[in-house]
Amino acid sequence: MSDRTETPAEASAGDALRERVVISLRPIGAPTSIGLYGLGAASWVLAGLQLGWIPAAEGKKVALVLVGFAFVAQLLASMFGFLGRDGTVGTAMGVLALTWLVTGLILHASSPGATSDALGLFLLFSGTTMLLLSITVSSTKLVVTAVFAVAAIRFLVAGGYELNGSTGWEHVSGVLGLLLVVMALYAAFGAGLEDALGRTVLPLGRRGEGKVAVQGSLLEQVRKVTNEPGVRTKL
Repeated sequence: MSDRTETPAEASAGDALRERVVISLRPIGAPTSIGLYGLGAASWVLAGLQLGWIPAAEGKKVALVLVGFAFVAQLLASMFGFLGRDGTVGTAMGVLALTWLVTGLILHASSPGATSDALGLFLLFSGTTMLLLSITVSSTKLVVTAVFAVAAIRFLVAGGYELNGSTGWEHVSGVLGLLLVVMALYAAFGAGLEDALGRTVLPLGRRGEGKVAVQGSLLEQVRKVTNEPGVRTKL
């Protein structure tokens, strides 16, 4: 970086340039609902497999649901989450999408009822990541925080099952999956109503910046845009 003092002419030119800079924002539909519905669908069918409602022989079909619906839905939610300037939710949805993709591919390639140490270690990593993300999002959306936290615990327990093969771990993971389905459906429905009606109907625990996002003025919502990724010079 140069230590040369800026001349009055350069300072004037810089001020004129700043006045001409325009930052454009593009409204999009909120992607949270489709991502949470994807999470609910994956949790539902996988819980069915873990609790014995779906025969182990149909594991490959469960894998197709994880890849064909949950992965795609949450990948879309991740992409539009980033476009909607919510990097935390975008990251969480991306982690969930890729977790379902990896789980589905390994489940499809494995024999019925088999466990995988590789998948177990991966799920421990995914669970830890989701736990950290739930802490991050807790400053803005409490219900989404709870959903991510339960997803994290579910991944950690499922990872334990994959590593030791205990049916107890498998059943606990299945029960947590059912709880996650209910929570994901509530959060998805609440977010969908909020997007459709322009106001909060079901409590979602918004606070801080999360509350400003739906109740704040335009000025409040864009006051930090000059320092956000895509506008600032470095990520």
